[in-house]
Amino acid sequence: MQILLIGAKGQLAEDLRRFLVQDEVVSVTHGELEICHGAAVQALADRLRPDCIINTAAFHRVDACEDQADRAFAVNAGGVLNLARAAQRIGAVLVHFSTNYVFDGAKGFPYVETDPPRPLSIYGMSKLAGEWAVQQYCEKYFLVRTCGLYGVAGSSSRGGNFVESMLRLAGEGKPIRVVSDQIVNPTSTRDLAEKLVPLMRTQQCGLYHMTNTGECSWYDFAREIFCQVGLSPDLAPTSSEALGAKARRPAYSVLDNRAWRTAGFPDFRPWQQALAEYLGERRKWKHPETSRGNR
Repeated sequence: MQILLIGAKGQLAEDLRRFLVQDEVVSVTHGELEICHGAAVQALADRLRPDCIINTAAFHRVDACEDQADRAFAVNAGGVLNLARAAQRIGAVLVHFSTNYVFDGAKGFPYVETDPPRPLSIYGMSKLAGEWAVQQYCEKYFLVRTCGLYGVAGSSSRGGNFVESMLRLAGEGKPIRVVSDQIVNPTSTRDLAEKLVPLMRTQQCGLYHMTNTGECSWYDFAREIFCQVGLSPDLAPTSSEALGAKARRPAYSVLDNRAWRTAGFPDFRPWQQALAEYLGERRKWKHPETSRGNR
């Protein structure tokens, strides 16, 4: 399969490449392609004519989106619309990623794909607009909602991820306060990539929730991180109100992978197991000399 992978420097794109080794993959970065420029998107699609376009590009700084709504919608909705139109024109499958933040958290138990979205933030609204663009303008698509992504590539990137942020704060000896009133299901980009690739090779297009199983608060996630690496920092729970983040987050935004299971695939492993593998890979990546042993 010929694949155009957009957002090549991100942690999800890095893991996707690990599971697309049998395919012909052309990866492009933001510097090489601005998805907000429709003519540039169409020109690249027309030149390469891939069988599949995978979009991992997004403006995902949730609080910054509140102050930069125009940019959030330009990237997360307008850019996605450009990709949907380009994919439709050349007959390619579009794979696009959305978020648990399209829900308001009022349901109180895991959201399935048929639940009506009601985002609370500009970020969530812009991502939902991107979903609509895909569904309206592209016939063949895999629209994937996920939650709390972290991957090994994030350990070396400027943005990092939640796991890296917690480990950095612990290393600095600072008090760590994490919200305990937002419930999510943290998801490994490695697990998401591994599960997504076989789905892409089917004809079962549509909307899917794809996350590691189980649920926890961000505080519980932080506590598990430190437990697995043997650290005991000054960690305590706090509330969303006390934290004072600019964007509203849903109190409960756990996703249920119902459509994935209905399609005949075994569900993801628990988030704790995925985290343990991530931390092991991270140690090998950061300290390769210790992973080689005494050879």
